[in-house]
Amino acid sequence: MEIYTIRDVARKAGVAVSTVSRVLNGRPDVSEETRKRVLDVVEQFGFVQNRNARNLKNTKPVFAAIIVRGRRNAFLNDVATHMIEHSQGLKTPFLIKYIDEQDDEFDTMRQLYAEKRAGSFILLGSRLDERCEAVRALGVPVVFATVDAQQAEFDNASSVCVDDRAATHAMMDRILDQGHTRGAVFGGNREGNDIFARRYLGAMDSLKAHGIAYDPDEYVHSRFSLEGGYESAMRFFEMHRDVTAVLTMSDMMAMGVTRALHEMGLRVPEDVSVSGFDGTQMARYYVPSIASVRQPVEEIAHRSVELLCDMLEGGQVQHVKVDYSLVEGESIGPVRTEK
Repeated sequence: MEIYTIRDVARKAGVAVSTVSRVLNGRPDVSEETRKRVLDVVEQFGFVQNRNARNLKNTKPVFAAIIVRGRRNAFLNDVATHMIEHSQGLKTPFLIKYIDEQDDEFDTMRQLYAEKRAGSFILLGSRLDERCEAVRALGVPVVFATVDAQQAEFDNASSVCVDDRAATHAMMDRILDQGHTRGAVFGGNREGNDIFARRYLGAMDSLKAHGIAYDPDEYVHSRFSLEGGYESAMRFFEMHRDVTAVLTMSDMMAMGVTRALHEMGLRVPEDVSVSGFDGTQMARYYVPSIASVRQPVEEIAHRSVELLCDMLEGGQVQHVKVDYSLVEGESIGPVRTEK
C-alpha cells in the first residue's frame, strides 16, 4: 500500500502544509470549503497522520466516518449534513461515506477501518440483523442513528431514534379514523427487530386496536425511494383497486406511490389516502402535501455526534429516544364512498 505524507495531502488539496495540520487537529480557523477539500483528499488516499514522521501504517485512526445507507434518501442526507455541521471545530474530523440502499454498511465499516483508518462510526439508516455482529467484533465506538440498538446489547454502540412503533401506530390511527378499512403497508423487510419491523408492528397494533383484520398480501416490500414507491404501487394497484389507503415507511416512497396513483387515474386523497414517514421538506411542498411522521433532524444529528464524542472520551453507551410529531398533510382524507 502506497504511503502518503502530510505534504502529499497538501499538494493534492492545493493548500499549505500548515492548513492540512489545522484541519487534522480540528482547528476552527479553516474555511468550510478548504476543510472539505482537505478531508476529501484524506478519505480518497487513506492518509493517516503520523505524529512520529515514521511508518503511517502504525498510527492510530484520525477520523470518524458517517456511513449513509441510501444515496437518494433525502431524510438521511439531511441528517448527515447536520451531523457534519455539528462536528465542526471538534478535534476528531468527521467524513461521510454514501452507499446504496442495497449495500452492506457493516462491510463498508470494516473496509474504512482497515484501509482508511477510521476509528469510530455513525451508522445512518442501518439495519439490525446478523451482519451487525461486525460492530461487536470491531470493538470501536459506534452510534446507530435513527435505529434503536438497545436490545442488541452492544458494549460499544449507542443509538438515537424515535419510537418507530408508536409513531407508525399513531399514523395508522389517523388513517383509520377517516373510515378506511382496507389499508396497504409499503415498507422494508418486516422480519427482525429494526425500524422496518417496528413500523410494521406499529401499523398492526393500530389495526388490532380498531378491530380490523389485515391481509398479509397487502404488505408490499419496497425500496425507500421515489422509484421504489412508484414501481411497487404500479404493480400493487393493478390487482388491488379496492384498497383505499397506503401507509408507507418513508416520504420518498409516499411521493412515488402518489405519482403512480395519479398515472393510474386514482386521486389522492379522494380515491386513496397516502401517508409518509420522516417529515421532509420535500414532502411538505409536494402536491398534495404528504401527511407524515416528522423525525427531528437536527436533534438526531446533534445527539448522535455528541454520543460518539462522549464514547471517544471514555463515556458509557447510551440509547436516546427523541420525540416525533405527526405532520398534517393533504394526502389523507375520508374513505371514498361508492356511487
